[in-house]
Amino acid sequence: MTVTVAETFDLAVVPPEVREVCNRLRSAGKKAWVVGGCVRDTLIGRRPGDWDVCTDAVPDEMLRIFPRAIPTGIQHGTVTVVVRRPGQEAAHVEVTTLRGETTYTDGRRPDGVFFVDDIVADLARRDFTINAIAVDAETGTLVDPFQGRKDLTERTIRAVGVAEERFSEDGLRVLRAARFAAQLDFTVETTTRQAIGRTLDTYRKVSAERVREEWLKSMKAKTPSIAFDLMRETGILSVTCPELLDGVGCDQNRYHTYDVWGHALGCMDACVGDPILRLSALFHDVGKPKTRNRHPEHGDYTFYNHEIVGAEIVEPILQRLKFSTDETTRIKHLVRQHMWHYDGWSDATVRRWIRRVGVEAIEDLYRLREADIRGKGPEKIDAGDFDSLEALRVHAARILAEGTALTIKDLSLNGRDLMQELQLKPGRILGEILEHLLERVTDDPARNEREVLLAEARVFVAGKVV
Repeated sequence: MTVTVAETFDLAVVPPEVREVCNRLRSAGKKAWVVGGCVRDTLIGRRPGDWDVCTDAVPDEMLRIFPRAIPTGIQHGTVTVVVRRPGQEAAHVEVTTLRGETTYTDGRRPDGVFFVDDIVADLARRDFTINAIAVDAETGTLVDPFQGRKDLTERTIRAVGVAEERFSEDGLRVLRAARFAAQLDFTVETTTRQAIGRTLDTYRKVSAERVREEWLKSMKAKTPSIAFDLMRETGILSVTCPELLDGVGCDQNRYHTYDVWGHALGCMDACVGDPILRLSALFHDVGKPKTRNRHPEHGDYTFYNHEIVGAEIVEPILQRLKFSTDETTRIKHLVRQHMWHYDGWSDATVRRWIRRVGVEAIEDLYRLREADIRGKGPEKIDAGDFDSLEALRVHAARILAEGTALTIKDLSLNGRDLMQELQLKPGRILGEILEHLLERVTDDPARNEREVLLAEARVFVAGKVV
């Protein structure tokens, strides 16, 4: 299947603030082009995110044309122009001088740059042909020296020039290839793909923060598994997260079509939610390879406590990749709590489940469970699993609507009441009493009355003293 690519570029789609910057450059006798991802996306009918402008004006000239520009990367020829329009928030437009680059010692940034006045020379330093297309901001003329439009039509990701050189310059480019493949549903051209494995030493220099950002961007694609399977096939994942590779070839049981890896990808693709939730889907069964055993009777594979082991495995991975404490806590919790089997629980059992997983995580767990079911493979999906999930949704919603106590804060008394009424001093005993009372209220919400709880507390304390 090919992509329909526009023959011309309509300058009317360029945001007003970007056109204003280009007009001011031209008024000063300089040329301006919009370039990169915004051109690529516009040509294939996608809505661009950021708009980048390049110019033959050197940094000193740009600062004279835009005296209030922010010199965000002035040493590399980049400034940020702040455009203020009446009644609107200020817009930031990044403008970069046409440039060439010297060597890349650190596998991230060029050791030096030199400014040029040729747009083709500037495009030659870019990563992929589909990102090396520029548009003259005055005439709308497309500048496409590396046949990026052709590759767009053929849904191909191809490195500009020699792929091995491009990937050896900036190690992140191999990960960008995987991300673009997922975002655009394109195929990485064979020579470009083969060069990835030969340049992983450069990729190893990439900071964890940059890898994390590419992962999160990949998670926004309709089918992020395209990126992650490419990472597996090319060796990227063996550098970034070898723990996930334990699932490759790890066969499951009769309830699953795919191995652990294939199931994780299917679950991730089916998971509807934000990137962090999708990461939870990718990692939800990471503990299965280490817990796989044969059942002594029927001989099928079992994975007892894989959710507990998985939560232990995923935490150091996320810390290594510089995910925030909140993100790490959320993913670890979802991995730990993704297993349950609802078969008509009592109200008390549902209340205990809500207490254990936390009200704030319930919707995430519903979406994760639905994706988990779909990730088994079409022929293994049991409609009863969806019925069970829906039944739990209804049951839990009723419990929550009743407003019964689900946390210690919901009790009709607190630690201060216990100290005052039972003559207790601050200490661990207060927490023990409150936990006991919450258990009693979980069994019978009608007990959540101050005097009833005080009586329960007295009995509990008496038992402790004995």
